[in-house]
Amino acid sequence: MESLFASGRIADIALAVMAAEAVIIYMVIAYQADVVRYRALFANLAAGACLVIAVRLALVGANWQWIAVALAASLLAHSTDLALRLRAPR
Repeated sequence: MESLFASGRIADIALAVMAAEAVIIYMVIAYQADVVRYRALFANLAAGACLVIAVRLALVGANWQWIAVALAASLLAHSTDLALRLRAPR
Protein backbone atom coordinates (compact mmCIF):
# COMPACT_ATOMS: atom_id res chain seq x y z
CA MET A 1 0.00 0.00 0.00
CA GLU A 2 2.85 2.35 0.79
CA SER A 3 4.23 1.95 -2.71
CA LEU A 4 0.87 3.04 -4.19
CA PHE A 5 1.23 6.38 -2.45
CA ALA A 6 4.98 6.79 -2.94
CA SER A 7 4.69 6.18 -6.68
CA GLY A 8 1.55 8.27 -7.13
CA ARG A 9 -0.34 5.25 -8.48
CA ILE A 10 -3.13 5.85 -5.97
CA ALA A 11 -3.94 9.04 -7.86
CA ASP A 12 -3.94 7.11 -11.14
CA ILE A 13 -6.49 4.71 -9.66
CA ALA A 14 -8.65 7.63 -8.50
CA LEU A 15 -8.46 9.20 -11.97
CA ALA A 16 -9.47 5.90 -13.59
CA VAL A 17 -12.49 5.65 -11.29
CA MET A 18 -13.44 9.24 -12.10
CA ALA A 19 -13.11 8.56 -15.84
CA ALA A 20 -15.34 5.51 -15.51
CA GLU A 21 -17.84 7.61 -13.57
CA ALA A 22 -17.86 10.22 -16.34
CA VAL A 23 -18.47 7.57 -19.00
CA ILE A 24 -21.31 6.01 -17.02
CA ILE A 25 -22.91 9.40 -16.40
CA TYR A 26 -22.59 10.27 -20.08
CA MET A 27 -24.22 6.99 -21.09
CA VAL A 28 -27.11 7.56 -18.69
CA ILE A 29 -27.81 11.16 -19.72
CA ALA A 30 -26.89 11.03 -23.40
CA TYR A 31 -30.51 11.23 -24.49
CA GLN A 32 -31.90 13.57 -21.85
CA ALA A 33 -32.81 17.18 -22.56
CA ASP A 34 -31.32 18.88 -19.48
CA VAL A 35 -27.79 19.22 -20.86
CA VAL A 36 -26.79 22.32 -18.87
CA ARG A 37 -27.07 20.56 -15.52
CA TYR A 38 -24.88 17.72 -16.75
CA ARG A 39 -22.30 20.08 -18.22
CA ALA A 40 -21.93 21.47 -14.71
CA LEU A 41 -21.48 17.94 -13.41
CA PHE A 42 -18.71 17.27 -15.91
CA ALA A 43 -17.06 20.58 -14.99
CA ASN A 44 -17.22 19.43 -11.38
CA LEU A 45 -15.56 16.13 -12.32
CA ALA A 46 -12.87 18.05 -14.21
CA ALA A 47 -12.17 20.19 -11.15
CA GLY A 48 -11.82 17.09 -9.01
CA ALA A 49 -9.60 15.41 -11.58
CA CYS A 50 -7.30 18.44 -11.65
CA LEU A 51 -7.04 18.29 -7.87
CA VAL A 52 -6.16 14.59 -8.01
CA ILE A 53 -3.52 15.37 -10.65
CA ALA A 54 -2.08 18.04 -8.35
CA VAL A 55 -1.91 15.49 -5.53
CA ARG A 56 -0.19 13.00 -7.81
CA LEU A 57 2.34 15.60 -8.87
CA ALA A 58 3.04 16.45 -5.23
CA LEU A 59 3.41 12.76 -4.31
CA VAL A 60 6.03 12.16 -6.97
CA GLY A 61 7.93 15.35 -6.18
CA ALA A 62 7.16 17.27 -9.35
CA ASN A 63 8.17 20.87 -9.83
CA TRP A 64 5.90 23.27 -7.96
CA GLN A 65 4.99 25.10 -11.18
CA TRP A 66 3.24 21.98 -12.52
CA ILE A 67 1.30 21.64 -9.29
CA ALA A 68 0.28 25.29 -9.59
CA VAL A 69 -0.89 24.68 -13.18
CA ALA A 70 -3.04 21.75 -12.05
CA LEU A 71 -4.52 23.84 -9.23
CA ALA A 72 -5.23 26.74 -11.59
CA ALA A 73 -6.96 24.36 -14.00
CA SER A 74 -9.04 23.08 -11.11
CA LEU A 75 -10.04 26.63 -10.24
CA LEU A 76 -11.05 27.29 -13.84
CA ALA A 77 -13.15 24.10 -13.98
CA HIS A 78 -14.73 24.91 -10.62
CA SER A 79 -15.58 28.43 -11.78
CA THR A 80 -17.15 26.97 -14.92
CA ASP A 81 -19.16 24.57 -12.77
CA LEU A 82 -20.46 27.42 -10.61
CA ALA A 83 -21.33 29.58 -13.61
CA LEU A 84 -23.24 26.75 -15.28
CA ARG A 85 -25.13 25.87 -12.10
CA LEU A 86 -26.09 29.49 -11.42
CA ARG A 87 -27.39 29.95 -14.96
CA ALA A 88 -29.28 26.66 -15.06
CA PRO A 89 -33.08 26.90 -14.89
CA ARG A 90 -34.59 25.54 -11.71
